[in-house]
Amino acid sequence: QVQLVESGGGLVQAGGSLRLSCATSGRTPSTYHMGWFRQTPGKERESVATITWNGGSTYYADSVKGRFTVSRDNAKNTVYLEMNSLKVDDTAVYYCAARKGWTPSREVHDYDWWGQGTQVTVSS
Repeated sequence: QVQLVESGGGLVQAGGSLRLSCATSGRTPSTYHMGWFRQTPGKERESVATITWNGGSTYYADSVKGRFTVSRDNAKNTVYLEMNSLKVDDTAVYYCAARKGWTPSREVHDYDWWGQGTQVTVSS
């Protein structure tokens, strides 16, 4: 079992920055691939970024490429999402998730554990 707790969300003006953190605990969280997802009301949850268990490979959705950076510190059991040049369209609840499979994934159904989410609101 793995527990995930997101933090760092809030209200920011367009063009601003936020850093989300996802603290993990439980059974060997540093061995799992991690993903950041987001969801707005009435829409499906979408992949934002993923990172392999050792941080060696990352993936970004086209909508955030060049603006967001995912990283992890396995010594601290924490995954980060640095968000720069934020846009109003980035407004959503952001979730981190852990996957115990052999390969990373962008698919919601491939992840085994989820955090409770943190709200990010970008104002114009």
